[in-house]
Amino acid sequence: MTKALIVFASLTGNTAECADIVDEALKDLGVDVETVECMQVEPEDLLDVDICIIGTYTYGNDANLPDEFVDFYEELSEIDLTGKVFGTFGSGDHFYDKFCQSVDDFSDKLASIGAVEGAESVKVDLDANEEDIENLKAFAKALVEKTESLA
Repeated sequence: MTKALIVFASLTGNTAECADIVDEALKDLGVDVETVECMQVEPEDLLDVDICIIGTYTYGNDANLPDEFVDFYEELSEIDLTGKVFGTFGSGDHFYDKFCQSVDDFSDKLASIGAVEGAESVKVDLDANEEDIENLKAFAKALVEKTESLA
């Protein structure tokens, strides 16, 4: 059975809501999935799954990673995710110039350590609307399809 780990950080609850949507969509597709907040997991835990998923918000005018995700992000450089499929999603606010920059930062980091992007990132403006929910479900499906194509 395909295994996935969703690691997320959420300040207002919007990214947590997105994580729940992806979690449910993956379970509907027959994936064994675990969803955990970033402070409760280590990057090495990604080695035990087929699909590595990061959900994050972007903080402030400088488009910073969430403080609680910085150590995890930096420690990713110490592992090799070759052969793993990854996907990233997050929430942000179009008010800021660098909308959802942390999502892009995590995508770049995961690709740099050997993981293969399995789906285009999903970026949600504030909280998920119906279109975002459908995009998150399609995101989950694409990740599963990519994983199956590499098996």
